[in-house]
Amino acid sequence: MTTEDFLKIVSTIPTLPGIYKYFDIENELIYVGKAKNLKNRVRSYFGKSVNNYKTHKLVNAITRIEFTIVDSEQDAFLLENALIKTYKPKYNILLKDDKTYPYIVIKNEPFPRLFFTRKKINDGSEYLGPFTSLKKVKELLEFIKLYIPLRNCNLLLSPTNIAKKKFKVCLEYHLGNCKGPCEDLQTVDNYNENLQQVRNILKGNITPVIQHLKVEMEEKATNLQFEKAAIIKRKIDDLETYQSKSIIVNHLLSNIDVFSIVSEHEVAYVNYLMIQNGTIVQTHNIQLSIPLEQTNQQVLSYAIPQIRSNFNSTANEIIVPFKVDIVHSSIKITIPKLGDKKKLLELSLKNVSYYKQELQQKKFLHLTTSSNIENNETLIELQQYLRLKDLPTHIECFDNSNFQGSYPVSAMVCFKNGVPSKNDYRKFNVKTVIGINDFATMQEVVYRRYKRLIEEEKPLPQLIIIDGGKGQLSAALKSIKKLSIENKLTVIGLAKNEEQLFFNEDQQPITLPLNSKSLKLIRFIRDEVHRFGITFHRNQRSKGTFKNELELIPGIGKQTVTELLKTFKSVNAIKSKTHTELSEVIGNKRAGILIDYFNSKN
Repeated sequence: MTTEDFLKIVSTIPTLPGIYKYFDIENELIYVGKAKNLKNRVRSYFGKSVNNYKTHKLVNAITRIEFTIVDSEQDAFLLENALIKTYKPKYNILLKDDKTYPYIVIKNEPFPRLFFTRKKINDGSEYLGPFTSLKKVKELLEFIKLYIPLRNCNLLLSPTNIAKKKFKVCLEYHLGNCKGPCEDLQTVDNYNENLQQVRNILKGNITPVIQHLKVEMEEKATNLQFEKAAIIKRKIDDLETYQSKSIIVNHLLSNIDVFSIVSEHEVAYVNYLMIQNGTIVQTHNIQLSIPLEQTNQQVLSYAIPQIRSNFNSTANEIIVPFKVDIVHSSIKITIPKLGDKKKLLELSLKNVSYYKQELQQKKFLHLTTSSNIENNETLIELQQYLRLKDLPTHIECFDNSNFQGSYPVSAMVCFKNGVPSKNDYRKFNVKTVIGINDFATMQEVVYRRYKRLIEEEKPLPQLIIIDGGKGQLSAALKSIKKLSIENKLTVIGLAKNEEQLFFNEDQQPITLPLNSKSLKLIRFIRDEVHRFGITFHRNQRSKGTFKNELELIPGIGKQTVTELLKTFKSVNAIKSKTHTELSEVIGNKRAGILIDYFNSKN
């Protein structure tokens, strides 16, 4: 996949955590990766800074990219590991086995102990996890030790041994870390209640614990015990940011299929998650056409057997958002209301919703259509509405940007065949205009752009859009006429904060239909030139590359300019002030210099 091909789809990639999958020309999975931000991570493979030979080889082999959204970076890590072990993509290093992850175990014994382990033994004990961070597991166990008294000794606390009074309480009892079950000072029921609190915390039900800690923190602060209050605050922060339980790898779930659906008009979108041995090993999205009026229940009932057959699923439980009709009576249909299965259904719904948005955006950008007629549909519509003599396969749009009436720049974006052509985007630092003059700025940058295209003998656009009022449009046309190219292209204005187009000689603007594809394209172009221009302007400000108009006035230094802008906020506001108002800030002499300068410009 080339960088140009990637730039066509980059806007469809989410900025959420998840995993991405690269496929080659034979539709073989060649690489799986995880990311906290999918768009940023995938984009890094196609950046200019990549100079690794193997990475270049991988990128050249990519023909298709898929992604799966998850709820956290930890879940992305676990899902990546599961998929690599299942499919063994040739560009991946085989990650470590789940058995090396830490678990928290509730031991199968009287008055069960709680500790972490990396080994799972089939002894009837309860294993919670796996967890991706050993540090977090230890912090959680330490928190439980402080607030939920459980024993940590190795004594065999059988009813017989306790009845024979074989044991004595230890220091942990006197410190308040244990309630002394060894001397029968704590009942089995009370101990099990404490264990249930532990389970709730490990399953993420930490709201009551946090509320209790907040009350305690406020009490400490009220009593001026600020250090202790700060310690409790850190514990609250840790609990609020800690994800104690993952649905990506959950060995209590066994083999399950998860389906969700969203629909719109005559199209339905279905997501499928395959769970094997408690791990998500397959994610898949499909799109279905609905020729007749059918409910989501009917569509999903039809889709489930087809998808299960394609993926050779043998799971005997299906999780769905509503009741569906399945022929096999042996299959259990689950419509979860809460718990881990509900979280899996929500994850599936999150993926199918984004899949729908992705396809719609790709369709709008003409990335999923197959014929030239379909690709040109939007441009043909725009040509008809604007009465253009040529199909606008090459469109360029200009916009000026400034900050509080100072630091002017300009930007131009280019669209070819209705798709952004980012290699042709251009940034302009204004060279000949002093101060803020949108008309002169537009005249300058338009002239510079097309003078260069003419000199380099490159094709001109069929349509130029000037984002601004009639003043900017007239200024741009002066440059177009100066270059003698007014008969080779069309120039129109786009009203600021409105979606009306206008020609310079027309009295009434052109309003495109609200549901038209051509209006959506105009909106996209406008938003893109704003984004590009603002980003350029922000970068220039951060680099300190701007020269303010005031700094160019002899006798006015940078410190004086800083004081003026700090007080009056913008150059235009400064120009409106009287000599007295200015002298109060920068003194009588400098105020006189400014007034003389502004008067000379009028």
